[in-house]
Amino acid sequence: MPKVFLNYNQQIEKLKIEKNLLIEDEIYAKEILRQTSYYSLIGGYKDIFKNPTTKKYKDGTRFEDIVELYYFDESLRQLFLRYLIKVENEIKSQVSYYFTEKNGENQKAYLDRANYNYIGKKNQRDIDRLIKILEGYVTKPTDYHYINHSQKKYGNVPLWVLTNALTFGNISKMYMLLPQDIQSKVSRNYQCINESQMTSILTVLVKFRNVCAHGERLFTYRTVDSIPDLPIHVKLNIPQKGVQYVNGKNDLFSVVIALKYMLSDYWYKSFIKELKSLIEKYLKKHDSISEQELYERMGFPENWKKVTRYRKQ
Repeated sequence: MPKVFLNYNQQIEKLKIEKNLLIEDEIYAKEILRQTSYYSLIGGYKDIFKNPTTKKYKDGTRFEDIVELYYFDESLRQLFLRYLIKVENEIKSQVSYYFTEKNGENQKAYLDRANYNYIGKKNQRDIDRLIKILEGYVTKPTDYHYINHSQKKYGNVPLWVLTNALTFGNISKMYMLLPQDIQSKVSRNYQCINESQMTSILTVLVKFRNVCAHGERLFTYRTVDSIPDLPIHVKLNIPQKGVQYVNGKNDLFSVVIALKYMLSDYWYKSFIKELKSLIEKYLKKHDSISEQELYERMGFPENWKKVTRYRKQ
């Protein structure tokens, strides 16, 4: 049966009468629904509070419990995005540096398919698609004044100028399509991962970065892609189901592991400190969700805080 439109008063009545949700301040509830939308708030964060048998909210569940989880997830997105952008900027810097070192600063270099790994039909299609995107930035006026300035004054936009305008997805795809020698130079800047492992890591990080940037639900997000098996999986003694690690492959904890390899030790310790504080603050203030249940939803093992104790290799 298709969903029907409900006004704010009807949405509140449905939650109270049909779904067993406690709503004491209806004016507050209506304002929150206006700000966030029923679908984003209730549709996105209800499951952890639901009785799986009755499909109604567990007895005693308050509207505020859902709102507070929503805001916790918003804070998670802000935290992860801040550190993912550090990775993004570093990858942009290194790809532009090593590509230009080998091929020169003329924009013709990154618009030439010969400077990529143009082997295999899929690679060829992806390279042609990437070049078309890059051409769009340098062959016509853009919203980026520094690109327009470089093109107007010098008739050329070096890659180190262009990369600022590229998305994390663009630059990650470019890395994946480069010849192995350039990939290897980039990956050597990161301890204990090779170019193939970096490709897998970037694929996952791009998806999580987009979830953070677009305001999607983060704490339960899973990708269809996975980061590679890494020494930290073994050191944390993460359990396996068959040959697959249960945690840290395509969940939020996979980003925590990936950042260990992609950030400097200083920034990684800073990230973990902030993450611990955020989770502890939420759990201390709210008893509607247990620590174990929250960790399971996020894909975190119980000993996740030990991640900073171990070396990368």
